[in-house]
Amino acid sequence: MALTVLISGMSMLDSNALLQQADQQCQERGVRFTPIRRRVLEMISSTPGGLKAYDLLDRLSNEHASARPPTVYRALDFLIEQGLVHRIESLNAYIACPCPDHVHRFQLLICRQCGRVEELHQDAVGDMLTSTAKARGFTIQRQTIELLGICDDCRASA
Repeated sequence: MALTVLISGMSMLDSNALLQQADQQCQERGVRFTPIRRRVLEMISSTPGGLKAYDLLDRLSNEHASARPPTVYRALDFLIEQGLVHRIESLNAYIACPCPDHVHRFQLLICRQCGRVEELHQDAVGDMLTSTAKARGFTIQRQTIELLGICDDCRASA
């Protein structure tokens, strides 16, 4: 299933703009945006959909014979930590974040039929979950909210 990343009605990411933004963001934060990290982000953002880690490894090993699973997973961990990539838990795939400068509490709408993924920023949802967890003495370290269903386009064409 191919994934298409959307945010607020915008379609596919502009890979070049995303890479420039990532480069600038890493410079501002004082972290290294290595060639491998850049290439992994480029592969994810230029593919019309999410990629699994081993798909990334296959593509990367065609260019870098020394690429191994730890190479890809370290790059993915870095990109996630920097807010440049999201992991779709239910699909075990990775997508580029269309707005990496946004403070990240997000929700994903995932169409089970066409694979379209829409990133939402409903801060009230995150606030509610944070306050509920805090009231129970729990500190949230990571929040993944994935809503699986059928998008309007697929429902209309059915």
